[in-house]
Amino acid sequence: MLSAILITRNEAHNLEDCLASLQGLVEEIVVVDTQSSDATVAIAQRFGAKVSQPDDWPGFGPQKNRALALATQPWVLSIDADERVTPELAAEINLAIGRAQQDGNHTGSVEKHYSAYEIPRLTWYCGKFIQHCGWRPDYVLRLFRRDSARFSDDLVHERVITHDTIRQLKNHLLHYSYLDFSQVLAKVEAYSSAAAQQAFIRGEHGSIGKGVLHGVWAFFRTYVLRVGFLDGAHGLALSISNAQTSYYKYVKLWAMQQGRDLK
Repeated sequence: MLSAILITRNEAHNLEDCLASLQGLVEEIVVVDTQSSDATVAIAQRFGAKVSQPDDWPGFGPQKNRALALATQPWVLSIDADERVTPELAAEINLAIGRAQQDGNHTGSVEKHYSAYEIPRLTWYCGKFIQHCGWRPDYVLRLFRRDSARFSDDLVHERVITHDTIRQLKNHLLHYSYLDFSQVLAKVEAYSSAAAQQAFIRGEHGSIGKGVLHGVWAFFRTYVLRVGFLDGAHGLALSISNAQTSYYKYVKLWAMQQGRDLK
C-alpha cells in the first residue's frame, strides 16, 4: 500500500538509519540519487530499494517528481535521508492508510479528506531538538495518495501540490538536519545559492542593502517573533544562520545580475 520515496546525494552517513526506520512500514523504497561518490547507492540496494541515477540535477522539486513517477504503491511517504520514522509515527501512518482503505471499500472511492496528511517534524540542531524559532510545530505534507499530488517545480523549498483536503497526524517525524556547525555552514551556502538562482529566474532584484534588510528581518523574526531566545544559545545560533542564508541569497542574486549586465 505504501511507497517511500527519497532523493539523495552522498547520504551514506544518514541513509542506513533512515531506511531502517521504514522497515515493516513500506512495501517499496524508491531512491533517486545524484552522482553519489560514497556508499549511498550500495546502502539503498542493500535495503532492496529501487535506485535511479539520472545524469543531471534539475532541482529539488523536479527530482522528487522523478522519484514519485517511479513509485507504484497507492500511497506515498516522501522522506529525506536525514529523517527518521518513529515506531509511534509508523503505527499512526498505518492507521491512517487503513482507515482510508476501509472508507474506500464502503463508498467505492477514497474520500478526499483521507488523501493527504501533514506530519509534525521535530528538528535537531547541533545537539538539541529545537522547540521554538518557528520550527515547532513544523508540519510538512509527506503522506499522500500517489494519484492525487505532485511536487512543485521549485529548485529549493519545494512543496507538495494537492487539491485534496489535508489532515494532520500527531506523532513526530525526527529530522537530524544539522548535526554540527560544519553542516550549518554548508547548508547556508547551498540554500542561499539555490534560492538566489530561483529568484534570478523569476526576475527578482538583489542588492547589498536588500541583503542586509532581509538578513536583519530573518534574525528578528526567528529570535524575537518566533521566540527563538527560549531555545537558549542554540536559538541564537539558529537565528544567526537564518539571517546569513537570507543575506547571502540577495547578495548572490545581486552578483548574478552584475554578471549578466557585464555580458
